[in-house]
Order: sequence, then structure tokens, then C-alpha cells
Amino acid sequence: MRIHLNSNAAARDLPAPAWIDPHLSLRRAELARREMQAWPGYAPTPLVRLSGLADALGLGAIWFKDEGSRFGLGSFKALGGAYAAGLAILRRLRELGLASPATTLDEIRAGRFAGVVSGLTLATATDGNHGKSVAWGARMYGARSRIYLHRNVNAVREAAIRDLGAEIVRVPGNYDDSVRAARADADENGFLIISDTSYDGYVETPADVMQGYTLMLDEALADPAVRPTHVFVQAGVGALAAAVAGHLWQRLGPGRPRVIVVEAEAANCLYRSAEAGRAVVVEGDHPTIMAGLACGEVSMLAWQILETAADAFVTVADSDAKAAMRRLYRPSGSDPSIVAGESGAAGLAGLLAAAGSEAAREQLALDRDAAILLIGTEADSDPDSFDRIVGRERPQAAE
Repeated sequence: MRIHLNSNAAARDLPAPAWIDPHLSLRRAELARREMQAWPGYAPTPLVRLSGLADALGLGAIWFKDEGSRFGLGSFKALGGAYAAGLAILRRLRELGLASPATTLDEIRAGRFAGVVSGLTLATATDGNHGKSVAWGARMYGARSRIYLHRNVNAVREAAIRDLGAEIVRVPGNYDDSVRAARADADENGFLIISDTSYDGYVETPADVMQGYTLMLDEALADPAVRPTHVFVQAGVGALAAAVAGHLWQRLGPGRPRVIVVEAEAANCLYRSAEAGRAVVVEGDHPTIMAGLACGEVSMLAWQILETAADAFVTVADSDAKAAMRRLYRPSGSDPSIVAGESGAAGLAGLLAAAGSEAAREQLALDRDAAILLIGTEADSDPDSFDRIVGRERPQAAE
């Protein structure tokens, strides 16, 4: 584990800066919440208290927000990508003069603009879960989807996306290469890009993705007993971590919890950016079992938020992620067994690594007064890999 304390986090004693509002705001969070709660199959995901683990680590409390059941898609990504897809379609209809400022996403889902929407293509690059969300959202709103996969995305994740009706495009290179390929094709063909990565001139849709993620926090904080002092949150391009940090700052102000960003050692673009004081690109293939975190370029908007709102940046190894998966699946004491994939367990991997270091414990105030919120971002998106790591044995299918 490596840890970098963010010197800019002194701003945590101040109210959230006004410049965040056009991208993330409590008003827009409420609009997102109302839309997603109207989707078929909506239900809050479980918030599990891990008292046994908290006692073992010498902490006051640990809550685990388990996103594995979200809309049957297996991850938190179901919120952001699908929500942003609907808003992108609505904006295109308004550009075409077919929708008014009063037109709602309900009307699109009900098929009012089906003749036009069915001809729209939503495109995105993905390591797996975001592509599933965009494909599912496209199907829900009546559009097409085209999902770009880099060479390291395995066949299991590809099949899950294809089963949602998406056209698959394979791209040589890494995740960031697939982002560029999707963007180029969209520019040439008029596709709607639904990316969680923002860059110069492209911020609105990634901000919508991030706004969708805030529903998880509102669900977690609905219980007045849940008042975390720390959030350990995993990061790829940084969209989830920035959504967490920005929303909690807006909602709770100077009393917000510390936000510790957790990355894979092989894809630590946010950690390196924090060290350098500017956005840094990590080149290469980013070999890690934490596939959802295998990103080498930070999202511009996410970095703008995190460079001030994050309290620390932590990197973990694949072995840390495996240990966290096993700790969740085979808990000690009365804690329930939880199925969390490699990326889903990364937040806990960061907490375990920090709790195992006396220096980190002191730097982050990880003591008996600490109440930790973790977000289990995915279930076993690759069941065979999960089985090997945790030693799960599944019943053989009848012949």
C-alpha cells in the first residue's frame, strides 16, 4: 500500500464551492433520484453493518453498501450510465425540435418519441459494468447501443453486454484507447457518447453519470444512525469517487466524512496526479484483476473535484483485493457473507491495508470513533474468477 495525504483537503472546513453546482447539485440529485426510482425493478440496495469486522480492526463501525443486486445488472454502474443515456436522448430530441423544456424522461420511456429514438445509437467504452448500464439504458429508452471493448475485457463481460442487445466493437490497446475509438466513431457517425470520462469540451454527460451515482449515498444516509466519518471509495477514472466526495460535501458541508480514494497499483492515475499536483497519465495496459479500475487517464471533471475534496489517495495490490474478497465472502463472527468482485472489494482492500499500518491509522484517524462507509460496487461479474479467488464451489448443472 502507498498513501498520499492531500494537502488541499484543508478546504474541508469550508462549505462546498459554488463551481461544483453546475455539475453536481442537490437539486439535480433529487431529479436523478425521482427518475431512477421510477425505473422497473427499482429497490434500494442493502446497507450491511459489519460489526465483527469493525471489532477486529479496532474501529467503531463499518457499513457496506452492496450494489451487487442493482437492477439485476450486478453493479452500481446501472445508475450512472443508464441515467445519463436518458438525458442524452432528451437533449438530442430537444436539439431536433421534437421535445420541449417540459418533456420528461417518463415520456421517452413510454415510447412517445419511439420513431426517432429507435434510430439513435448510444456509444461508450467500457471495462464491463458501464457498458452493461449503457446497453440496458438504451434498451429501456428504446435506442440502440454500440459498446467498445479493449483487448483485456474478457468474454464473460462481453457476453453480458451483448445479451442486453448491444453491438460490440473490439479495440486494440487498453481502456483509454477504446475511449478514443468510441469518441472518433461517434464524431463521424453522429452517435451519442455516454462516457463516465470527461475531457475538454465533454463534461455534461459525465456529470450526469456522476449525478446518478449519488442515489447510493442518499439511500445510505436515509437511516439517521448511519453517519460515517470516513468513506473508502474505489476509483478508475475517478467518476464514482468524485460523485461521493462532491455530494457529501454539498449535503453535509464541513461536517462531511473523510474521503479516501482507493486505486489499483497498476492503474494509479489519481494517486500520481495527487502527488504531482496536476492530472497525470499512466501509460500501458494496467494489468490488474480489478478490471473496473484499470484506467490510466483521469476524468477531467472528477480530478477537479477530487484534487480538493479527497482527503487521501491509497493504492492497493491485486493480493489486497483478493484478501478483501475472501474476508467478505468468509467473514468471522456474525457478519453475513457478501459476494463482491475484484473491483467491488477494492474499497475494503484499501481500508484493510490502511488499518494494518500504524502510521496510516494515525494519519487517517482510524480509531474506535471511526465509522466507515464502503461501497461494494459489483458482485461476481466474472463468476469463474470469483470462484477461484475465494474457493467457492457451485453446484454442477444437471445434464
